[in-house]
Parts: sequence; structure tokens; C-alpha cells
Amino acid sequence: MEWGNYSTRGDFVLLGLFSNTRFPWLLFALILLVFVTSIASNMVMIVLIHTDSRLHTPMYFLLSQLSLMDILYISTIVPKMLVDQVMSQRAISFAGCTAQHFLYLTLAGAEFFLLGFMSYDRYVAICNPLRYPVLMSRKICWLIVVAAWLGGSIDGFLLTPVTMQFPFCASREINHFFCEVPALLKLSCTDTSAYETAMYVCCIMMLLIPFSVISASYTKILITVYRMSEAEGRRKAVATCSSHMVVVSLFYGAAMYTYVLPHSYHTPEQDKAVSAFYTIVTPMLNPLIYSFRNKDVTDVLQKVVGRCVSSGKVTTF
Repeated sequence: MEWGNYSTRGDFVLLGLFSNTRFPWLLFALILLVFVTSIASNMVMIVLIHTDSRLHTPMYFLLSQLSLMDILYISTIVPKMLVDQVMSQRAISFAGCTAQHFLYLTLAGAEFFLLGFMSYDRYVAICNPLRYPVLMSRKICWLIVVAAWLGGSIDGFLLTPVTMQFPFCASREINHFFCEVPALLKLSCTDTSAYETAMYVCCIMMLLIPFSVISASYTKILITVYRMSEAEGRRKAVATCSSHMVVVSLFYGAAMYTYVLPHSYHTPEQDKAVSAFYTIVTPMLNPLIYSFRNKDVTDVLQKVVGRCVSSGKVTTF
């Protein structure tokens, strides 16, 4: 099958997800559905949190930032993949690949740090409730958000220039559906082992720092919950924290598989499947797991839907 002409010598070719499947258009429809659901559910979360005063708390403020990151994250990768399938092309320019690479690293890094800060928020709320208004003030919340974005940006600014300066003199076909680091490095005709080792250490640190905060926070939370005498308080604490732990397990587990596990233990096809999970599926699951199962959010959503239905009836009459 012809996939169009690649206009410049610097173009890469993304082999994508659809090439090795028996039903490419079925997979296309499924990914489009996931993309639309992800954008819609995260947008709803942001609107609900910013319009209803009951959700004007630090926890929901951080959740709105997570939803924003998820919207940007999935929008960095999926739209081009879908358009390429429709237009029967796979080319991506060097500049486009660089931009995608930078945005992906920045957003993924920012989300790693934000998930760590969110566990700290739950720790303060459960273990130090009397100091919660001080330790999680509006100023502190904004500092947390800035720190998460800054941490992710540092990752993007450090790794992107180095990755893209390697000479890609072998085949320019990237066996992936976006410009991810391991797939790009396989195209280089120079020795990248030193850089891969440095990147491995960098990724370990990027994962280890927030994961250490998460582990310490939840250890303290479990001890506090175990000592609680009220069954209702224990139930609410476990419900809130279990949602966060599911999100952390999904996101960190997939990232550790891709960047920490040695390449000899996984194939390119397995890499694509895992990458599809945490770049396409996870942004859709986050609002469903973390927010819509929360009673406060569902109450606000029902109130807004009821108001819209009532106003629609009034307009009809």
C-alpha cells in the first residue's frame, strides 16, 4: 500500500497501531470513541469543579489540573494518529516529531509529579485535618501546580534536544504510533548506550521522587485509618484513597514497564500496546475512576443535568 510522498529528507514515518491489525477501521472507531469520551469527561470535570462552590477545595482543584493535563496529553498524540489513518499517510516532519516528543515528556512528567502532590493532599486531609486549611492553602495549591509543570518541563527540555540531535541515518520508519524516545533511538546509527543509561537514571529519578512521596503518604494514611474508631470516617478515607491508588498504579505501572524494564524483556509490539494504554486509555479512565465515583461530584453533576433538563422544558413551553 502506498502511503504518500514524504516531502523532505527530514521526515519520519510512523508505522502506527493500525498496520498490523486485521480490522484497522474497527480499531480506528474504538480509539476515536475513547478520544471523544476522554475529552468530554475531562472537560465536564473541569467545568463542574470551577462552577460549583462545593467543589472549591484543594483536592478538586488538583483534580481539575489532572483533567487539564489529560486533555493536553491525549491531544498531543491521538488526533494526528487518527488523521493519518483517514488521509492514508504516516509522515511526520522533524519539527513535528520534536514538538510531539517535547510535549509528551513534559505532560507525562507533570502528571507524575502532580499525582505525588495529590497523595500529599490526601495525607494532610486524613492525618492532619486541623492543619489542612493552612498546609493546603490556595497559595500552596498554586505552588504545587507550578512545581508539577516545572518538573515536567525540565524533563522535556533535558531529554528532547539530546534525543533529536542524534544522526538518524538508518531507516526513518519509527515502529510506533508517536515519537517516543526508545523507538526514536533505535533509528540512530551512532552508539546511544551512554545516553540510554543517563536517560534510564533520569527516568528512575522522575518516577522515584513522586513514588516515594506517594508511598510515604499512604503508609501514614493506612496507619491513621487503622486507628480510626468511626466506621464512616474509615470508609470515606479508604474510598478516596483507593481511587488515587488505582490511577497511580495504572500510570506508574505502564511507565515503569516502558522506561525501567530492560528492552530485552519486551518487544516493539508490546511497547506499542502498553504506550496505547497509558497515552490513550488512561486519560479516559482518570475522571471515571477518580472523580465520577465520588459522591460530591455525582451530586453536582445530577444538579447540573437536572437544571439543564428543567430549562429545556421551560424553553419548549
